[in-house]
Amino acid sequence: MGRSSRGVLWIVLSLSLSIAVGTTLLSNDMDHLRKLIGHFEHQFASEQARTSRLPVRPSGLPPASPTPELSIPRRLIEAPKFELAGQFLRIWRVTGPNMCKALREAGIEMTEWRAPSMRSTSHECYFQRIYTQDEARPLSSIFLKIRGNARGDILEVRGKINGPSTDGEGRLDPALMRIFETLVDQARWSDFQDTLVSVRSLRDVEYERFGAYFSFTRQAAGENSFNFMLVLAATSGPQTRTRAYFSSDRWVAAPDPLISGDLVPIFQRAQKREAASGKTSRL
Repeated sequence: MGRSSRGVLWIVLSLSLSIAVGTTLLSNDMDHLRKLIGHFEHQFASEQARTSRLPVRPSGLPPASPTPELSIPRRLIEAPKFELAGQFLRIWRVTGPNMCKALREAGIEMTEWRAPSMRSTSHECYFQRIYTQDEARPLSSIFLKIRGNARGDILEVRGKINGPSTDGEGRLDPALMRIFETLVDQARWSDFQDTLVSVRSLRDVEYERFGAYFSFTRQAAGENSFNFMLVLAATSGPQTRTRAYFSSDRWVAAPDPLISGDLVPIFQRAQKREAASGKTSRL
C-alpha cells in the first residue's frame, strides 16, 4: 500500500470519527454538548477563583520573614516533682508514724507512735538518752520528741542536746547528725538542707520559709547545750503565702537613693494634675 493510500485511509477514519462525535453531541436535543461546555466552564471558573485568592505581594518589598516557632517551657507541661510539692506552702509530706520509723531505721531508738496517756488526745514518739551526768544534772544527753495527733499529722518536732560529742574540728558527731538529716529528708523540704551546715558546726541558725520554721540555738544558761525545733506556722494559707511573697530574700536590692529620689511617684503626679485642673476650672 502506497503513501497516498494510507493518507486517504487516515482522512476517512478522521472524518468518520468526527461525524460520530458530532452526531453524539448533537443528539438528544444537544444535551450532551451543553454538559460538555458546562464542565469546561466550571473548571475554568474554579481555577480563576483559586488564583484570585492568592495574596498579591507588592513589588519592591523585602521577602517575608518565616513565621517564628513558639516554644512552650518544659516547666509548664512536665509532671510535678513530688519532692518539691511542699515548697510553696509547707505541709508535712510524711506522717508521724513514718517519721518515727525512719528515725529508728537511721539508728535512733524512737518509741512507737502512741498517746502519752489514756486521756490524752495527742500522739507522740520520743527518744531520750543520758550518756554522762553528775549529781545535779546530765552532762551529756539528748532528747527528741515528735508530737502530733491520732490521725498521724505532725504538729512539731522539738529536742535538746547537752554536751554533744564532736570530732577534732568541732563538728557534731555523725550519729547525732543523722537525726537532723533524717528530719529534713523525710519532710522533703530540700531548701532546708542549707541549715544542716550550721548544725554540723554547732552554730546558731534560724530559718523560716513558706510557713515552716527551724531553729538550732545555744541555750543561754549553758555553754554546751542546744535546743532545736521544727514546726509549721499556725497561720492560714493566704497569710503564709503573702508573708513568703513579700519576704526580703525574694527581691533585689533597693535602687540608688540618688537616682530613685529624682523619680516622682505616680500618685504624686496624679495629685499635681488634679490640683492643676482644679485651678483651671476656678479660673
